[in-house]
Amino acid sequence: MEQAEGVRQPPACPTEFKAREGSVIHTILAIIIWLGAIHFNVIVVLGSFLFLPLPQFFMVLGLLVIFMVIPMDDKSKWGRKLARYICKHACGHFPVTLHVEDFKAFDPNEAYVFAYEPHSVFPIGVIALADLTDFMPLPKIKVLASTAVFHTPFLRHIWTWLGLTSASRKNFISLLAAGYSCIIVPGGVQEIVHMEHDSEVAFLKSRRGFVRIAMEMGRPLVPVFCFGQSYVYKWWKPSGKLYMQFSRAIKFTPIIFWGILGSPIPYRHPMHVVVGKPIEVKKNSNPTMEEVNELHGRFVEALEDLFKRHKARTGYEDLQLRIC
Repeated sequence: MEQAEGVRQPPACPTEFKAREGSVIHTILAIIIWLGAIHFNVIVVLGSFLFLPLPQFFMVLGLLVIFMVIPMDDKSKWGRKLARYICKHACGHFPVTLHVEDFKAFDPNEAYVFAYEPHSVFPIGVIALADLTDFMPLPKIKVLASTAVFHTPFLRHIWTWLGLTSASRKNFISLLAAGYSCIIVPGGVQEIVHMEHDSEVAFLKSRRGFVRIAMEMGRPLVPVFCFGQSYVYKWWKPSGKLYMQFSRAIKFTPIIFWGILGSPIPYRHPMHVVVGKPIEVKKNSNPTMEEVNELHGRFVEALEDLFKRHKARTGYEDLQLRIC
């Protein structure tokens, strides 16, 4: 497997994998392919509405609908080659550094539940954990994402080839049973509603489903936090109960965001993805609510400790984390 263009640091505590900056042209192209689909769709729809006759506008909408439902091959040779290109060149843009507290604790034959925070505009730091980036010693990894991603033309194709899949309970369980480590953002898109500009927010208090599934499958639970991710885009969102209710109703959180010169290219801001030590989980096919709550409390505490241990060394000494 071709390794992402990065430098493996000498063994230390934590072990570090730092992406290396490469060709500007390749980097920008990789990021546009990776993150530009939403902007592209908006431009296509608005441009067609403003400049095309009504019948042709509806033809464009029809084509987009086709791209929303056309079957995808997640193992497409061409698609995976494109995904490898993205992983190889995009990480160096920020750059991304992966910090693993106990690298030797991860068994290539084990499946883990990586619980990643924060969501931010996009949880793009998960690219450091992707199988094609080749930083972690785990051959089978999937990222669980909102179903809205898989109803977005072009984005659904690119992100599927990158190893993303729908975050349904059935899918989650079947992947763990098949030996795949799963990366999930517990706060989900609803966490965007609670985002703040001056602190980090993790929407976790009511999120216990991932903990229950980890217990039912007997898979270790791993806290992950990404420092710097919340600063790669500028953003604006409405406030108030109506916005929250609307977001819950459509299972998606509308937000206006932009990068360099208003484009989908994120600002160059270092991201540090910190992986904590696995929390061992005893298999329990029918855990009680008390047992789920106990493990959930341990996870939240581990995430907060991870944040406190690493915020200064990653350049965020004064940053606060709020659990809501």
